[in-house]
Amino acid sequence: MTEATSIRSHILYLIICAAPPARDTQHIVRPLQNAGWDVCVIATPQASKWIDRSVLEELTGHIVRTDYKLPGEADPLPKADAMLVMPATFNTINKWAQGIGDTLATSILCEALGRGTPPVIAVPCLKMDLVRHPAFKKSTALLRDCGIRVLHEPERYPSPLMVPLDQVFEALYEMTENKNVSS
Repeated sequence: MTEATSIRSHILYLIICAAPPARDTQHIVRPLQNAGWDVCVIATPQASKWIDRSVLEELTGHIVRTDYKLPGEADPLPKADAMLVMPATFNTINKWAQGIGDTLATSILCEALGRGTPPVIAVPCLKMDLVRHPAFKKSTALLRDCGIRVLHEPERYPSPLMVPLDQVFEALYEMTENKNVSS
């Protein structure tokens, strides 16, 4: 673990799905760290092809997880205080809402939804055709009803553009401040 991450006490799981913004994950990590988060990256199997794992591991001081650990193995990442799913794809949003944990990322999200903790923010990134799909609308409504903060405003930020990073940070701060997570 690097010195920069070892002094942090608030753990953020940054869950990455396979959408174009995943290629810029390393540019999201540093601002999150500057905001006081010890960032742990978890990527879907498809997203792992879009990211530079070695750069992210060097930046965070943690391995980038993409797969399950074996029974009896210690978890290689500390327990999360909050989760940020960004970019969140159509596939992941729908699987998460339906309780389909067929990847490490969706399993972690399903478990968090079942527990009701930690606070989770999802930032979808998908084409407008998929935004209009009835399954997506139902899934985002269900996730919101369960307390997940879904930041998706296609009328303000036409898909596949995501909500601006400063608004994501503001939402993360608001959610975690209410749970006494942020400093």
